[in-house]
Amino acid sequence: MSRLASWEWAVDYEFLKVRRAGAVLVIGLNRPRKRNAFNVEMLHELSHAYAELDSDPDARVGVLYGEGGAFTAGLDLLSVAPAMQEGGALYPEGGVDPWRIGGRELSKPLVAAVHGKCLTLGIELLLASDIVVADAGATFAQLEVGRGLFPFGGATYRFPRASGWGNAMRWMLTAEEFGAAEALRIGLVQEVTPEGAHVARAVAIAESVARQAPLGVQATLRSARLALREGESAAESALTPEAQKLFTSDDLRVSLESFLTGTPPEYRGR
Repeated sequence: MSRLASWEWAVDYEFLKVRRAGAVLVIGLNRPRKRNAFNVEMLHELSHAYAELDSDPDARVGVLYGEGGAFTAGLDLLSVAPAMQEGGALYPEGGVDPWRIGGRELSKPLVAAVHGKCLTLGIELLLASDIVVADAGATFAQLEVGRGLFPFGGATYRFPRASGWGNAMRWMLTAEEFGAAEALRIGLVQEVTPEGAHVARAVAIAESVARQAPLGVQATLRSARLALREGESAAESALTPEAQKLFTSDDLRVSLESFLTGTPPEYRGR
């Protein structure tokens, strides 16, 4: 975590650590005594932090990680169950659902860095991210069926899409634990680092993404998500109109000037 020590603090939260450096917003789950299990307040705070990332014109990429010995133990059922039973909203007005199952969509890329235990809703946080880096010692378990529930944060459709039907059902239907090597094999994570190097690697990837033209990055996300949500035909019909917008952007002008002058481009996201 030494790489983050000198970064400036952003908004103060009770259960999150949020830091800024350049175009990267780093969000740390910070309820270590409860293994970063989500109570209602923490759900609200993460929703606000995602909204902060989405609305800040200077933040181009987010990184999500966990403080303490675990990424997250999932939901704190003693806190969240009453709210669910009463039908209350788990996310505040104006917030972004970090699990992307409704409401406002995060328009910027998110890189997740996972270590220690990653349980239940934690796996679904990874599945709702764009790139995932895992510490070699990370372990995963989708425990819901052993608790009288089912994965209701998006895993029932994202896990089979990411890992294949058999791989997803192998772990969702048994509630058994698996390690980082298996997570890499089935495509749940994209890279495994030596223990303790996961956050630094995730930040490095985020910084690489942040150096690209932000309008192009966001258009890539929109196109890919549209294809997943509504099918390839919907994405195909939007390709040319989306490209035409970018051809008139300031970022494309900067890119052409960079090519002609041989100097690094300084994209402004407009």
